Amino acid sequence: MAKLPRVAILGRPNVGKSTLFNRLIHQRRALVGDEPGMTRDRLYAPADWMGKKFEVIDTGGMVPAGHDLIVGEIFRQAGVAIKEAAQLILVVDGRAGILPLDEELAQMLRRTGKPVSLAVNKVDMPQHEALVEEFRRLGLRDIFPISAEHALGVDILLDHVTKDFPVDDSSEVEEVKKNRDPATENANPLEGRVVNVAIIGRPNVGKSTLLNRLMNEERSIVTPIAGTTRDAVDAEFELNGQRFRLIDTAGIRRKGKTDLHAEKLSVMQARKHLERADVALLMIDAVEGVTAMDAHIGGYAHESGRSVVIVVNKWDAIPKTPTSMEEFTETIRRRMKYLSYASIIFISAQKGTRLGKLMEIIIQVATARFYRVSTSEMNRFLREVDFERSTSPANRPMRIYYMTQGAVAPPTFIVFTNRATKLHFSFERFLENRIRDRWGFPGTPINIKSRQSH
Repeated sequence: MAKLPRVAILGRPNVGKSTLFNRLIHQRRALVGDEPGMTRDRLYAPADWMGKKFEVIDTGGMVPAGHDLIVGEIFRQAGVAIKEAAQLILVVDGRAGILPLDEELAQMLRRTGKPVSLAVNKVDMPQHEALVEEFRRLGLRDIFPISAEHALGVDILLDHVTKDFPVDDSSEVEEVKKNRDPATENANPLEGRVVNVAIIGRPNVGKSTLLNRLMNEERSIVTPIAGTTRDAVDAEFELNGQRFRLIDTAGIRRKGKTDLHAEKLSVMQARKHLERADVALLMIDAVEGVTAMDAHIGGYAHESGRSVVIVVNKWDAIPKTPTSMEEFTETIRRRMKYLSYASIIFISAQKGTRLGKLMEIIIQVATARFYRVSTSEMNRFLREVDFERSTSPANRPMRIYYMTQGAVAPPTFIVFTNRATKLHFSFERFLENRIRDRWGFPGTPINIKSRQSH
């Protein structure tokens, strides 16, 4: 197989390199935060743009003059990425303007003789676009205003960066299928995808039992795949033509450790594996009920933007009443209000009860995660919404011009209004509820962002 061309994302600390990296690969692989230095090692991940396959390299914030040992290692790692890459993307902060370090890095990248694209990030409002002209002083010809967070301008950047990359015919077909209009064609958003499923939860809730049951009873093809850590092995299987990858989160089995230590390990495991998952199965022990640690781990699943299925295990061990399932569901909703969108299923992993139904829910939730509503359909919906039902009088004078879906995984909608301020939380919740009324989006969070339109 021919080696894929590589694209290296470079820049000083805290300009949005990892956000762009995650955007290009459609996953949250790189950690993102306001603190500089979140990325230290090089991260590699495959990407596909309009049938052109390539590999993206995320690098740490570069500080050429840094004397700190870690800073020096980051710079060395970035240098390796530059040598390996066919295309370089220098990311700068459009709002911060040109800093001396930007000038130094631009000069250094020009000397490599490799194609360099300048991505002026955080340009997410019309008034920011005028700031882009300032960056021509860096001497780079190919300049692209983008917002990595909101997926604005990234398509134009990708068109340029990949213009000389070879087209994979099979990949191009998948791209067309993935981007076709769901309003006019019954597209399958999961076609050609492997659904990554992480089983998370506190110790002894049945994670290993569930994983083993799924592999023994549901598989038709199984392949061990090395994970991101030395001791992690993922498992792939296929069910009714759909491929799944189970991300192993078990392994908290060491004897002689305190419960507190085990709980800390369970949180660390959950956070690590959530980064690679599309769907998180949050397991709860029905016998012990919903604990504070369950809610804690559920909070991480919510914050990570994963789609979530709450799996109540050991339901066979609970004395049944006509309302026991409804009462347990009500407890979950009360203790985990932030996961109001999550699907809930009651199973027995040990006995294999309702595992077929669990797989159906996983497919349903994953499909919703990657579903894309066309802009025309979205605006037809917008015309039908009764905004007088909004509980926020302060937002009623707000004028909404149009609305579009900016991203999937999770579904992200951008509302263009006559205001520069964020939507009031109650109005945002109202809009999210109307979207769910129309399209469902079971088990997946929905992001709504606003932009002022002129």
